[in-house]
This record gives sequence, structure tokens and C-alpha cells, in this order.
Amino acid sequence: MPLNPTIALIGPGAIGTTIAAALHEVGRTPLLCGRTAHSQLELRYDGGQIIVPGPVLTHPTESAHPFDLVFVAVKTTQIDAAAPWLAALCHERTVVCALQNGVEQESLLAPYVCGATVLPSVVWFPAQREPDASVWLRAKPRLTLPDSPPANLVLSALSGTRCSVELAADFTAIAWRKLLQNAVAGLMVLANRRAGMFTRPDITALALAYLRECLTVARAEGATLSDDVPQEIVDGFHRAPADLGTSILADRQAERPLEWDIRNGVVQRRGRMHGIPTPLSDIIVPLLAAGSDGPG
Repeated sequence: MPLNPTIALIGPGAIGTTIAAALHEVGRTPLLCGRTAHSQLELRYDGGQIIVPGPVLTHPTESAHPFDLVFVAVKTTQIDAAAPWLAALCHERTVVCALQNGVEQESLLAPYVCGATVLPSVVWFPAQREPDASVWLRAKPRLTLPDSPPANLVLSALSGTRCSVELAADFTAIAWRKLLQNAVAGLMVLANRRAGMFTRPDITALALAYLRECLTVARAEGATLSDDVPQEIVDGFHRAPADLGTSILADRQAERPLEWDIRNGVVQRRGRMHGIPTPLSDIIVPLLAAGSDGPG
């Protein structure tokens, strides 16, 4: 493991800005790479703000060498667009930490990273982009990584920052639990409402039924999750601020492509692989897909 790893970040959106700010705050400012040029990034949180000096580079030719650690915070719908950055920043000794949704991070990124190691993660903090391009962090940032040697590089890079890192022996269970949470959040897209909608008894019932369907698939995929998980997730939405959104709802309202396949479609796909009926997914997934991709 390098003593002073070089760090780059692709995708300075809500999650990426949070990680960049955490690193900058302790003197480890990463190279910032994205689609849009910005002179700086701004993270706001209760009690203050962090300004990360730019610029945000927009052309891969501006990077002269590969990096030891690359955080990828673009959405899975943007991986193809980020491919030139991955080619420029990665070599076979790079660790690529995927700050993305879903349980398929390794297989999605592997074709683009020049033989680098892809390290999946679970992101456990709500951060949202504001109209002025700043990011509002609404909870303490936390990552979960598989307990493996490549994770030590991320653990070292984020040591002493405001973003805590946990290593999980059973990463599969944690990743699928987060996927269940993301999957049911997709109902907000169909209702065009924020988290307050889950306080309705009919939405609570629908969410629980959908989560139980997802749980059956998760267990078939090797995730050790208890029967209590659906209720725990719904209870979390009940406790959330009524105005709390989700990235897939923000994308729908901005008429951007949705991550419907890696958040919801994966349950339907993996269910079919295991011969598990997914009647609710068979309704929810086509509606999300049509909302994302049309036509109409």
C-alpha cells in the first residue's frame, strides 16, 4: 500500500463532493474530474461549510498519470461517459472505489478500469445537490466496504476525516440490505412524492409487500437478512424528514435517465434466474423504465 497514495475522484456530484470535502479538510485534496467545469466545490452541513478548491477537470488528457486510488461517484447511467477518465486514471495497481448504488458495481466497472481492482462500497449518507450547485449533507457520512486488502487503501485515505469507514465480513448482506432500501425508494418516483408519503397506511403496506419480495431474492443471492428487515426499512422512512428525497426522484424530476435497472430491475432479473416470482417488480420495473426511457 502506498504511504501517500495519489487520489482522484470522478463525478463531483452530491456523493462525490462529500468525499472530496472530507479529504480536502484533512489536506488530501483529490484530483477532481467531471463533465462540467467548476472553479470549486461547496459542501454545506449543519454548522458550517467546506470549500474544495478546483478546478474540476473536464478532459482526460489533463491528467498526466494514473492514480493509486480512484473514487468513482458517477451514476451507473453515466459509466460509458466516464470511460475515458477511467482509462486515463487507472492502471493494474489502482484501486477503484465505487461510490455507486446497486450490487453489481464490480461487473459494471471492470471492463473500463485497465485491470485495476474494483472495490464496491455502500454509501450511508443523504446528500443532495442544491440549485446553486452546492451540496447539502444531511447526516454524518459513512461508508461500508468489504473486509479485504484493497479496502485498506480507502481506510487509510479517509482516516481522520469526517467520513467514517466500516469493514464488513459479510458485505453481501449489507449491500443487499441497502439495495432493498434503494428499491423501495423507487416508489417515490411513481408517486412523485418525497419520504413523507411512507406515512400513509396504504403506502406502508405496499412498501412492506415489495420489500418482502425483494428480501426473498436477496436471500437467494446469498444475503443473510432477517425477516425484520422490511419493517426496519419502512420504519426508517417513517422517521425521515418528510421532505427527504432520493437521487432517483431528483433525476426523474429533472428528466434525466434513471438508475431503474440497478436499483429495481436487478431484483426482477435475479428473481427470474432463481425461479422466484416477482409480481410487484413486474409492475414497478416497467413503470420506472418507461419513466426513464420513454417513449412518450
